[in-house]
Amino acid sequence: MLGDILRFLLEIGSSLFGAALLARAWIHAVRLHPFNPMSQAIHQATNWLILPLRKLLPAGKTLDWASLVAALIVAMLYLILMWVVSTGTLPPPSLLPAVVGAAVVTMARWALNLIVWMTLIQAVLSWVNPLAAVMPVLRTLTEPLLLPIRRIMPQFGSLDLSPIALLILAQVAMMVLNRISFSLFGV
Repeated sequence: MLGDILRFLLEIGSSLFGAALLARAWIHAVRLHPFNPMSQAIHQATNWLILPLRKLLPAGKTLDWASLVAALIVAMLYLILMWVVSTGTLPPPSLLPAVVGAAVVTMARWALNLIVWMTLIQAVLSWVNPLAAVMPVLRTLTEPLLLPIRRIMPQFGSLDLSPIALLILAQVAMMVLNRISFSLFGV
């Protein structure tokens, strides 16, 4: 039972922090204003890890390498800790390539979870309170993902079904990634 609790806490903590790191990279890529409260909150939560890495990995025009490398490190630590909690031993060094591969897949799963939550919140707010203060931020973050879907999908009057299509695509991709992650590292 203690192992299940530790795995649950590791899953929640690493997923939230990993998603924050990936959100920071996405915020940099879409050039969200740094004084936006959401940007500031994510920066404050992740600065302790990003600022030292930034000395080695400066941010590019579209890619925030420090945030991506930090997310990879967090994903690797998560997988190793899950292995330790599950087996009681450290993984053998021969599994290091599998850990790196599974960490990349884990990062992709975190990114898809982030997309799902942002899309769901935006869809609900568009019905309940379309003038909510967070709506412009959500639109800025999700619009690059929704535009290609809108170009392909037929229009149904004023009903926009692109968020539903994005949610379905993200869920299917997460199912595939879960299977890949388990086959790579077994966690």
